[in-house]
Amino acid sequence: MSEREEPAVAGRDVWKIFGHNVEHALEAIRSHALSKEQVLDEFGAIVAVAGVNFAVMHGEIFCVMGLSGSGKSTLIRHINRLIEPTAGELLVGGVDINSLSHKQMLRLRSEKIGMVFQKMALFPHWSVADNVSFGLEVLNVPKQQRRQRSQEMLELVQLGAWAKHYPDELSGGMQQRIGLARALATDPELLLMDEPFSALDPLIRRQLQDEFLHLWKTLNKTSVFITHDLEEAIRLGDRIAIMNEGRFVQVGTPEEIVTEPKDAYVAEFVRGISKLKLVRAHSVMQPVEQYEHENPGMEVARYRSVPDDTDLDSLVQMKTVSLEPVLVVNGDNTPVGIVTVSNLLNGIRGNAPT
Repeated sequence: MSEREEPAVAGRDVWKIFGHNVEHALEAIRSHALSKEQVLDEFGAIVAVAGVNFAVMHGEIFCVMGLSGSGKSTLIRHINRLIEPTAGELLVGGVDINSLSHKQMLRLRSEKIGMVFQKMALFPHWSVADNVSFGLEVLNVPKQQRRQRSQEMLELVQLGAWAKHYPDELSGGMQQRIGLARALATDPELLLMDEPFSALDPLIRRQLQDEFLHLWKTLNKTSVFITHDLEEAIRLGDRIAIMNEGRFVQVGTPEEIVTEPKDAYVAEFVRGISKLKLVRAHSVMQPVEQYEHENPGMEVARYRSVPDDTDLDSLVQMKTVSLEPVLVVNGDNTPVGIVTVSNLLNGIRGNAPT
C-alpha cells in the first residue's frame, strides 16, 4: 500500500468505557453481548464508544454525526489522545498513537494535528495575531516567522485587518474563524473539528461552512468533523458515519446515507432531507440498452446529454424546458443511461430506477 493509499487516520475496534471494573465490563460485553443498560446496572460503567472501526483517507472530510450522548465527541478525542481508549488502536499516518511516549504525543499534536472546538477558548488578553500564532510559539518558531504565518492565516480566513484587535471585539463567527486560523497555522496534516459551528446563528453558520469548503479545496487537508446536524454533515462530508449508542450504525457517502438508509434509526434521520441536491443522474437512470430495448427505433444520440454526476435539481430544471428524455454520459463521454420524466419522479420519491 502506498503512502497516499494508507489512511490518514484509522480506528480499529476502539472501545471507551468510563467507570470502575472497565476490563471486566468489556469482557462481559464481548462474551455475553450486554447492552449499555446492562453494563451500567451490573458494573456501574458507562459505554461511550463500542468497538468502532473506521478509516479516513487523505484529503477527505469524514463527518461523524449523532445525537447528544451518541459518543461522537468522545471518539474524536481519542484521535489526538486527549482520552485514552479502554481497548483498540488509533492510527495517525500509520502510527499507533497509543504506543507513543508523552513527549512524542505532544510533538504529534503540535506538528500534525489541529483541533477546533465549539468553544474556542481564545486567550482574552492576547491579540488576535498572538492567538493564531500560539501553536507556533509552542514549537519555538522565531517571532518574525510567527508573525508572518499568523498574518497569512488571518488573510486566509478573511480577517487580516483584525490582527491587532482582541477576541472580545470579534463576533462569534469571527472568533470561530480565528480558531480555524490557529488550528491551521502549524500546517497540520489532520484537522479535528468538534461541532465548531453549532452555537452560531444559521446564516453565519452557513457562511462558515462555505468558507470551510473553500479552504479545503485550496489546502487539501484531512478532517474528522463532528456534528449533530445531518444537513451540515451532508453539505460538508465526503463520507458520513451515523453514530448511535457508541457504535457506527452506517458509513457512506451523503447520497448513500439519504437514499439507502441501513435501518429505521438512519431512515428517521434522513426522512426530511431533500434529495434534489444529493442524488445524481447515475442513480436514477435506465441503462441505455434497456431503454433501447423498450423503445425500438429511438435515436438516443439525439437527446441532450448530461454528465452522470448531474444532480436531480438540475434535471428538474431541464424538464421544465423540455420533457424529452436525457442521455447520461460518463467521464469518457460514453452514453451509459437515459433519464425520463418517470425515472426522475421515481428518484425524487426515493424509488429504484425502472
